[in-house]
Amino acid sequence: MLNYSEIDNILRALVEPTRRAILERLSRGPATVSQLAEPFGMTFAAVLQHLQTLEACELIRSEKIGRVRTCRIEPGGLAPLADWIAERRIPAERQLDRLGQILAETDQSPKKNQDQKQ
Repeated sequence: MLNYSEIDNILRALVEPTRRAILERLSRGPATVSQLAEPFGMTFAAVLQHLQTLEACELIRSEKIGRVRTCRIEPGGLAPLADWIAERRIPAERQLDRLGQILAETDQSPKKNQDQKQ
């Protein structure tokens, strides 16, 4: 069973463009907080808040060695959201398949009627 509060937390974290950009950067490999802060022109403290949000919903993890904090993307962090989407995708695809069948049958019906008239 899906944990909806976990999914809600992930979605809240991803609604912020800076956090999505941080995840995108971390998908290419680990980075220090300073490296993550650089392209955004934000204070170190502001970036740390974003990182704490991402870490709280288990999208990333960080490790401090000495004075350097390094962040990594958490493998499987997006799995709850992917599972939730997959559960909704399958019924939607079935409905679209059925609609496609109905439309195909509708397209063939006028041709049959025209062929019978000739």
